[in-house]
Amino acid sequence: MGADFESLVRIADELRMQYEAQNEEWKHSPFAWIKMRPSRQVGAIAEQLLSSWLEEKGLRVEDSPDSEADRIVNGVRVEIKFSTLWSGGFYKFQQLRDQNYSVLLCLGISPFEAHLWAISKEVVIQGWRENWKGLRSQHGGKRGRDTAWLEVDPTEVPEWLEPFGGSLEKGLRALRALLASAD
Repeated sequence: MGADFESLVRIADELRMQYEAQNEEWKHSPFAWIKMRPSRQVGAIAEQLLSSWLEEKGLRVEDSPDSEADRIVNGVRVEIKFSTLWSGGFYKFQQLRDQNYSVLLCLGISPFEAHLWAISKEVVIQGWRENWKGLRSQHGGKRGRDTAWLEVDPTEVPEWLEPFGGSLEKGLRALRALLASAD
């Protein structure tokens, strides 16, 4: 092995230690395995996780027949967004769009906690247009008008978002209320 290779190995070891230190808080988490999956799989895992949990809570969950929603819950079109806790202590639910769904479900996973918000699409769109705290266009320019994100610190939830959940139990209650009002 040459000096260049040894230099590359040394740098790789330093980087590995930095990345491992960043994930230390997830070390004993029951959700750590999700963070280890490729990003293209994480969304599908979250949809399966939340769908199964909702079914255990007595809701009827079906796959959506199109890409405008992720699931049909008790006959209502639902979009599911997922985030693990970022290093800054917040969730970022990305790629929010004005599509054919009635309820947005945001599932946030921390190392040892989970959070759920069930928000009507009308509230999401209104908040996006009016720049409510935490709800912003995701990109600048033309693309910024068709995609938003919701950033939530679970210890300091914006006032407008509080009625829509927080804990799993509150999020489920909010979802049940939205499903009932859709009938």
